[in-house]
Amino acid sequence: MSAPAAAGRSFAVPAGAQGERLDVWLAAQSLAPTRSQIKIAAEAGRLTVDGRAVRVSHRLRGGETVVLVEEPVEFASDRVGPQAIALEVLFEDAFVVAVNKPAGMVVHPAVGNRSGTLVNAVLGRYPGAALPGEPTRAGIVHRLDRDTSGVILVARTVAAHESLARQFRERTVKKVYWAVVLGKVAGEGRIDAPIGRHPSDRKRMSTRGRPARSAVTDVRPLESFGGATLIEARPLTGRTHQIRVHLAARGWPILGDSVYGGTRAPAMIGRQALHAASIEFAHPDTGRRLTVSAPLPSDFEALLARLRAGS
Repeated sequence: MSAPAAAGRSFAVPAGAQGERLDVWLAAQSLAPTRSQIKIAAEAGRLTVDGRAVRVSHRLRGGETVVLVEEPVEFASDRVGPQAIALEVLFEDAFVVAVNKPAGMVVHPAVGNRSGTLVNAVLGRYPGAALPGEPTRAGIVHRLDRDTSGVILVARTVAAHESLARQFRERTVKKVYWAVVLGKVAGEGRIDAPIGRHPSDRKRMSTRGRPARSAVTDVRPLESFGGATLIEARPLTGRTHQIRVHLAARGWPILGDSVYGGTRAPAMIGRQALHAASIEFAHPDTGRRLTVSAPLPSDFEALLARLRAGS
């Protein structure tokens, strides 16, 4: 079954809403999605006030027009069930779990992906647990693309969920990715380019998209292979497809990334060569800074071995 096309909804803000938070007011409107879905839309640049992308904490003046461009809705909670899917657990205690998500696994159930997701796997590992957040999210506080492997966090208590969500909002979570890109990356640098929806393809993001939100990624080369480079990417913001879009915009598309131009040369890997290598955050209970690392998967290791043999 194909997913329905994204649709935009327009809401007129009355004068009486002056001073209200955008997400609180919008969630109370007829046909509006939940606050968590509103937050995701805002982070993806799909929520605007008078044509300008805004944060969910934006205070309304009254008289504005709010436009929300929605993506296919997720399944209701009663259609998300536990499944016995093996998970590589990197860290686990009573408050938070970190797993190494394999490439090819979707994080949240949605149209076209009713089962086999990370949510199904988490529910299967912790049957009967009252995992916090939206029922279709099972405590998961952030995302990785389907074909991106690596570390992802799951909160096990309401307090832990609120703590981790706040850290992501305040950008105190430090994430490190490894990627193999086409082209030569000569030195360290910062890519500071706002990201929004592609002007003609709603499934893609772009540095030419409008409206756009600020996006910053630090890049450092680790190893050169002639026509390709292994790089470390540290996103300082969390926009949809941020690393893939930023690297492609600089002329360094990720090898194997068919969406953003990484297939100009033989892919040598069946997906984009992008791996969430580590994440650093404050433990929700102790406050102690904790770093969790995810080893490279076998397909990524095999790719590096082939590139080294050919360089």
